[in-house]
Amino acid sequence: MLRIGLTGGIASGKTTVSKLFGEMGVPVIDADEISRSLVEPGQPALCAIADALGQDLINSDGSLNRERLRKRVFEDVKARRLLESLLHPRIYAAMDDAASSIKDRPYCIIAIPLLVETGEQDFVDRILLVDCPVELQRQRLAQRPGTDVSLIDKIIASQASREQRRACADDIIDNTLGFDALKARVAQLDSRYRNSVDLTVPGKALKQH
Repeated sequence: MLRIGLTGGIASGKTTVSKLFGEMGVPVIDADEISRSLVEPGQPALCAIADALGQDLINSDGSLNRERLRKRVFEDVKARRLLESLLHPRIYAAMDDAASSIKDRPYCIIAIPLLVETGEQDFVDRILLVDCPVELQRQRLAQRPGTDVSLIDKIIASQASREQRRACADDIIDNTLGFDALKARVAQLDSRYRNSVDLTVPGKALKQH
């Protein structure tokens, strides 16, 4: 089965693209959903985060204070790297288990926002980038309820640059052309991925999982 790594900068439209693939019956594994499950009350990863970054990140009901954590890690590079060292290995292990359990499908989508940043490009067979200009990312983030506007540039700066992501991508979705164009592009890629024999890239043989 072909593993398609779906990635892109924050607010680029990855969630919408994932939903479109899902509506076509394609299995979708979402790193963000796995991350959220790993930090549910009582989970080992949540305990490790509290021990490493402070018990003040835990609400009175035992849940993670996500807003406080986000602010801390985007204002403190060391804190962000520590958080990543605690979560990323667990997330990739869970994604690998999920992908390995999928049978009789030509491909699956694995949505990994920080695929390029983690240097785990070889975890997937092809990289599908949802791309848009940085200024559009800023506009979309500013419109999200509860977004701390003062952190927007720090969040974007913490991720790989648009140029870095494009250099790693095998396929690109331009998410500036409207929903109809986005849906048509997803349908085009779905058709192509279902015939994965045509997707061998010179110098990059498809891996077997």
